[in-house]
Amino acid sequence: MGTLILISGANGSGKSRYAERIVARTTGKRYYVATMRPCSEENLQRIEKHREQRKDLHFTTLECPHQVGAATVETGSIVLLEDVSNLLANAMFERGGDEMSVCADIEALLAHCRLLVAVTITGLNADGYDGETAAYIRALNGLNQRLHDRAAASVTMKDGAPFAEKGDLNEII
Repeated sequence: MGTLILISGANGSGKSRYAERIVARTTGKRYYVATMRPCSEENLQRIEKHREQRKDLHFTTLECPHQVGAATVETGSIVLLEDVSNLLANAMFERGGDEMSVCADIEALLAHCRLLVAVTITGLNADGYDGETAAYIRALNGLNQRLHDRAAASVTMKDGAPFAEKGDLNEII
């Protein structure tokens, strides 16, 4: 069973860049498990930005909008999961999945790798929303808490700066 590091924060907080810097400190086979479905111009721009950011990090990129636990990753490898919020949205809105099924899926991925650096959005509040949107926000907040509890280290990004919430990255990497 691998070690989980959770990197969280709002959109544009620098969480992806920080997760990539963590992975850059490691040795071994590296995988980038991408979960975003490119369904808008903004999504395509974000994907391209992330590809450019990681071009020198020697990742094997796997497009996995669903079932990351079945991703073909080498045992003992380093995996950057980008990102949990997209994975949950894909599961809930396309396949009828939920917080628990996505958590189990991430655990299955974690079983194959030495280190899993998972990126997720935090700070969403269901107040003022109803129906599917409110259910998604509550599920994401619950999933993020489960992953935080499971993680050896958890870092929240605020305005590009990391704030350690749990664990010591220097002891893990």
